[in-house]
Amino acid sequence: MNSEEKFKNEILPKIPLRNEPPLPNNWLQIEMLERFKVLQFAGIKEGMNILEIGCGAHAISTVPLAYMVGETGRVVAVDLARWTYFKEIIKSAGLWRRVIPMKIDAQNLPFPFKSFDLAVLIHGIRSLRNEETIVKVISEMLRVADEIFIAESLPIARTKGQETHLEMYNLREEIFEALYGRKDDLHYFQLEKLIEFVERAGGKIKECGTFEPNLPHFLAYIPRKYAEKIRDTRKREILLKKWESACEKLQKYGEEHPPVGWIKAKE
Repeated sequence: MNSEEKFKNEILPKIPLRNEPPLPNNWLQIEMLERFKVLQFAGIKEGMNILEIGCGAHAISTVPLAYMVGETGRVVAVDLARWTYFKEIIKSAGLWRRVIPMKIDAQNLPFPFKSFDLAVLIHGIRSLRNEETIVKVISEMLRVADEIFIAESLPIARTKGQETHLEMYNLREEIFEALYGRKDDLHYFQLEKLIEFVERAGGKIKECGTFEPNLPHFLAYIPRKYAEKIRDTRKREILLKKWESACEKLQKYGEEHPPVGWIKAKE
């Protein structure tokens, strides 16, 4: 049995199914499997001390990280605000003793020296709102860890499912900007741009590459109600039409994970 099969058999069945239409009940398990796949490129070994930036409410990367470091390893999971289901999910996976959650701002990490073997940011670049914040967070990762590993979806579509995902996902930035006057859930960056961020933060690239998850993806969908709340009539009409087009394709083609770019670097 290879490592992926062991993870699928030993950990994913412990995670409770979630009833959150229109998402399928096993969406969380599928997203965790994608994270496990991309983390194979990070060079993680048992016993490592790992810093995870942006663990999020569902611990999607934290679970595979805690599994991979083994009984003697630790994952310090950092997020500023999103903790809703975190403890429940980590405990259900049987990995709570390997995880140390910390509610802190990743732009100013409270570690005075290199405290970690590895710092990771998995599918989190898109949540950092602007380039200045992206570079600052990567700079802090480089400061406190021997190496860093960053992975993010790329704006590449080779199938109808990937094209549908990108069309629906790209609405998020436009809708949030129209609603709140600020960007959130940024459009995906090309791998070359991700490398530029790392180099601007003072990092030296060790390895980089891309891979195809070959899995469905469920986190692009944004409910229609958000677009309906936009006060600017013209913007609301345009974005509702875009939403309807993307939703129609979603029902026809489904949603597939686009290629993922990954980077290993050090200071």
